[in-house]
Amino acid sequence: MTLMTQTPAAMDKEPAGPVMMGDPGEQGRFGPFGGRFVPEALVPACEELERAFRAAWADPGFRAELAGTLRDYAGRPTPVTEAARLSAALGVRVLLKREDLAHTGSHKINNTMAQALLAVRIGKTALVAETGAGQHGVAAASAAARLGLGCTVYMGERDMERQELNVFRMEMLGATVIPVGSGSRTLKDATSEAFRHWVTTVDSTYYCVGSVMGPHPYPWMVREFQRVIGEEARAQCAELLPDETPDVVVACVGGGSNAAGTFAGFADTTARLVGVEAAGGAAVANGRNGVLHGYLSLFLQDDHGQITEAHSVSAGLDYPGIGPEHAYLAAAGRAEYRTVTDEEAIAATQLCARTEGILPALESAHALAWVARAARAGELPAGAAVLVTLSGRGDKDAAILKELTRGRR
Repeated sequence: MTLMTQTPAAMDKEPAGPVMMGDPGEQGRFGPFGGRFVPEALVPACEELERAFRAAWADPGFRAELAGTLRDYAGRPTPVTEAARLSAALGVRVLLKREDLAHTGSHKINNTMAQALLAVRIGKTALVAETGAGQHGVAAASAAARLGLGCTVYMGERDMERQELNVFRMEMLGATVIPVGSGSRTLKDATSEAFRHWVTTVDSTYYCVGSVMGPHPYPWMVREFQRVIGEEARAQCAELLPDETPDVVVACVGGGSNAAGTFAGFADTTARLVGVEAAGGAAVANGRNGVLHGYLSLFLQDDHGQITEAHSVSAGLDYPGIGPEHAYLAAAGRAEYRTVTDEEAIAATQLCARTEGILPALESAHALAWVARAARAGELPAGAAVLVTLSGRGDKDAAILKELTRGRR
């Protein structure tokens, strides 16, 4: 299994570029990024999954079942909220795409429900998942419970300490949560252990990947399952804005699924696309080409090509790489990627809470923090329409926020 970086010959061969945010083809390549770097034992599983996804995505019956489930179970469509007081404070028109209002509290349910339905379609009886902030784990456990599947979730010990509430939620939903004590004890290590679990149980287990990462077809498939965010937001903005399209579309980026889903709705428009990473990660700014967890992208590495640890106050953003399509969007110049510090994210959390009565997840607060900084610096024109995806709600971060904001009221 490829868990550390390497330099295969395939990395030097750049296939023809895909249609922007379209089908990456059989090789699963977004320009030079993506692909499938897995042990032989997993090649048939990945190929089976690609065939199953292509068939399901072309099947009106599957699409209708998923749409109905997301409507009746997950609460879609989520609204776009005018943030009037926040807009007045910043001098730009801020619109919030409210994924925090989806069932389980984040955008993750869009992907896990779709993958769980796909798992049933191909005859798997259990899900295995990795999680950092715990939202993907909760969403995977929820989807598994709804469909009668087993569920095992790997989570770094450090993240379990930071996200104790979500660990309890997963267990209440019937999932087995396995702590990972190796390495940085965070998302990277949880992902490695989930891969190992998949290798040994591949006949019965479906790996429910949580972001636009992993071997092909996962980055493409997860983006398509999250595309609902961008498509809804585009239609909603068309009703709210005189020019129909926002000037700027912003989302936080760890692996990058909420951003990929949001950007997919606007990639063919004139909207400026901005992904916001944690300053302690910043794979686009500080990463180099490498292979980890089955795909080629930008990863934080030392001089010897070994993966280095990322840091963020947000457990969902401390992954040392970025989804391959985001690396491609950055290289192609279609999207730009900025960074935000822990302090800025905490301040943005408080600003949103006190102007709008909305407590965003610390992940989402990174996107808000960049908007606040850019507006105050004049990088965003006065009155510009800015769509921000609130990927999740901040309940899970209450203990962290309580600890870090004492004395700041």
